[in-house]
Amino acid sequence: MKASKTIKNASRFSREITLGIGLLIILATLAVVAPGFYQAQPLLSLLTREAPSLIVACGMAWVIICRQIDISVGSQFGLCSVCAGLLAGMHWPIALVGICAMALGALLGWVNGFLVAGLRLPSIVVTLATMVTLREGLRWKRQGEFVTLPDTVQWFGFSQQQGQVTIIVVSLLVLIILAVTARHLSLARDIYAVGSDAEAARLAGIPALRITCFVFVLLGALTGLAAILNMAQAPQVDPKTGTGLELKAIAAVVVGGVSISGGRGSLWGVFLGLLLLACISPALTHLHVEAYWERAIHGGIILIAVAGDRFKQGKENS
Repeated sequence: MKASKTIKNASRFSREITLGIGLLIILATLAVVAPGFYQAQPLLSLLTREAPSLIVACGMAWVIICRQIDISVGSQFGLCSVCAGLLAGMHWPIALVGICAMALGALLGWVNGFLVAGLRLPSIVVTLATMVTLREGLRWKRQGEFVTLPDTVQWFGFSQQQGQVTIIVVSLLVLIILAVTARHLSLARDIYAVGSDAEAARLAGIPALRITCFVFVLLGALTGLAAILNMAQAPQVDPKTGTGLELKAIAAVVVGGVSISGGRGSLWGVFLGLLLLACISPALTHLHVEAYWERAIHGGIILIAVAGDRFKQGKENS
């Protein structure tokens, strides 16, 4: 009985186990060829750099679990960053700036959610349109001009090391809260149900359209929070910030085991997926491999993950 339960659990978390093994292989390789990677500051810098991406990836996971997609998060991230920078430049308290950035992100998410759930438009088309609109609107408004921040904003007024630790802790708290929510709140179960079969969920009394709108709002709010954590890492805000973030978040989610067809996946897998992708760049650098191979490797990993997910689904349905 115990043996069968162990096998069942191993099968259930097979993607997380595979990711963990892959991550250990990369870390072991770095330990041999580049032991300097394990110094405190490089590790801290890597984790700090990836913290905003983790928060966005957590929100993206819920959208994909709900069988939707949002490719406008990079543009939302850029707009929230610039607006937050402008408010910070007016010497607003950083806590109030953070609330405003999350509110703006939630509003942008609501627009996507309304168009997808309310007007029944395809999410890929809606978010492609909002991605281009927001990015080009920001480019027209700023003309490439950076937003200069007050000295008190960088690292939230702490020392660099304290600020880095704060950013990492906040991102991990968001991950833990959302992961616990996924296991214990009925709202999370409703999201999984809608992602598995929206019509069956509706017939079961679950407000599928509201759930769909909610996941876009949640992603938008988390994107606003991530923008604040990213803004605190530099003395200026680049209006082009966030470019490519949507691909990075989707890659971490898919590699982390969230089914692209919805209804399945865990945030712990997303966490491992992001760490795996994040470690590839320093590994290539220390192995003296050209940087352009990074995207090729990312693409290969994503293809393997999607193919493995499709194979697993086919095996379960047969």
